[in-house]
Amino acid sequence: MVYQALYRVWRSQRFDDVIGQQAITQTLKNAIMQNQISHAYLFTGPRGTGKTSAAKILAKAVNCPNSKDGEPCNECEICRSITEGTQEDVIEIDAASNNGVEEIRLIRERANYAPTQAQYKVYIIDEVHMLSTGAFNALLKTLEEPKKNVIFILATTEPHKIPATIISRTQRFDFKRIATSDIVEHLAYVLEKSNIEFSEEALNVIAQAAEGGMRDGLSILDQAISFSNGAITLEDALEVTGSLTYDMMDRFIVACKQEEPATCLELLDEMLTSGKEPRRLLENLLVYCRDLLIYQKAPQLLTEKAQHFTETFKQSAEGIAAEQIYAWIDILNEAQNEIRFSTNPRVYLEVAVVKLAGKVSSEKVSTDSQTVADSQEVAQLKEQITDLQKEIAQLKEQIGQPQTQVQPAQNKEKKATNTHYRLPKKRVFKVLKEATKKELTSVKEIWEDLLASLSVTQKAMLRASQPKAASPNGLVIAFDYEIICKKAANDQEFIAAVQNSISRMISGYKPDLVYITDESWPLLRQEFLSGQEEIADESEFTENEEENEETEAKEEGLVVSKAQDLFGELTTVKED
Repeated sequence: MVYQALYRVWRSQRFDDVIGQQAITQTLKNAIMQNQISHAYLFTGPRGTGKTSAAKILAKAVNCPNSKDGEPCNECEICRSITEGTQEDVIEIDAASNNGVEEIRLIRERANYAPTQAQYKVYIIDEVHMLSTGAFNALLKTLEEPKKNVIFILATTEPHKIPATIISRTQRFDFKRIATSDIVEHLAYVLEKSNIEFSEEALNVIAQAAEGGMRDGLSILDQAISFSNGAITLEDALEVTGSLTYDMMDRFIVACKQEEPATCLELLDEMLTSGKEPRRLLENLLVYCRDLLIYQKAPQLLTEKAQHFTETFKQSAEGIAAEQIYAWIDILNEAQNEIRFSTNPRVYLEVAVVKLAGKVSSEKVSTDSQTVADSQEVAQLKEQITDLQKEIAQLKEQIGQPQTQVQPAQNKEKKATNTHYRLPKKRVFKVLKEATKKELTSVKEIWEDLLASLSVTQKAMLRASQPKAASPNGLVIAFDYEIICKKAANDQEFIAAVQNSISRMISGYKPDLVYITDESWPLLRQEFLSGQEEIADESEFTENEEENEETEAKEEGLVVSKAQDLFGELTTVKED
């Protein structure tokens, strides 16, 4: 008798035999039992997950005269002929080689005829995404006006290539990748029925190499049986799949940790020379790094693998920082993407190995640590500012005078000379001379957005300030603390960042920034008003007319009137 591959011998013949797709098989069984059979189905999913097998089981179940609980009997003439592929009413078509309009037209013509033996005429079109545009259009007409007792089952691994008009006229079932544990369980069942000895570690390696496809798992198992001497061992599975041994991965990761690129390249050459496939090698290293990470954070999740972990693995898990492992995973993932379409994957693999063993990943860890340190520094600065605010509040209570009190003329010069920061009076007066309410309002409206656009440190500095006056060419910003004001005035990077952000948010507006302390603002404003000969138009500067009218009724004198016209609600007058 001619030898048959395992995936053909153990092909599912009942819905309950389909591994890992319980939700789909249960839905199909219920539809058959309730006689709610659709005229078209679309089975999508990765290769080897049971799409075509489920299609043939469905064809048997709807036509089987002895169907029970939605399952075919697999013993009647109809079931046997469908299994053997000799049933004339169940037609399997490979769309990869029959993708033209003429083939689909032939299907449409044959669909007009009633089934000869079975109850339903079933068309199974595999890899349906390979059909041409014209063929899809011809098929669409059939799906729009389905004939009685005709069922179309479309199967594909690439549903995104199928027109939406086709998908909308079918019942879609998405087959998912089969879990590694389910593949291991089924492979063990097959080997037990075949009276072949095996090790569980070997089946785990084969199941991981299958990447969620049962057909791939059975094919690899077939190779392992042929390669082994009567019993499938871990070494046999590693050799057949091209996977790395735990010892190889242990040595490689230790060399990476010790930053020895020469040793790592020698180990890589040893692996590739022994027949390891680059893509599989990267996958093994990714899984190894993932195991290191999980072993650090949640070792209880690796109970099934715990017996396979070496002492070197445990020492590495305890001695390598999580940030280092994150960096390695990023490098391996990047290399995996680069070699996917490369004709010379070894080059990318060697570059990745040098990165793993070099300073790049260490610098990344240092950068991450520096980011954390910066965040801590910002938090400390905020705490210090809070303490300073409390101290200032206490000093105000002791002195009994508010910060923004307008002082008599004879004390102005004394106040100004006591500050360590040299106030740019001429620049402030220049802005005030051309100041308008429109410019100041525009700046205030984008102030929060301006803060959000700056870096963390710059935002912390500007947070302790507010705009006081604005002209078409200048902007006066008052800081709560003299030390921050002085730092901002001397920081050219900070000044450029604020100017650029304002220019971007207010089209065509790039003002000259003038920094002062909040304490000096009332004095500078009073001094400016005292030296003015003409009072500016009230409509240009007043921010709150009702409040200005009340203030003007209470206060007297030319200086007070000028101040209120110019600055509106910002002016607070205190008499000694």
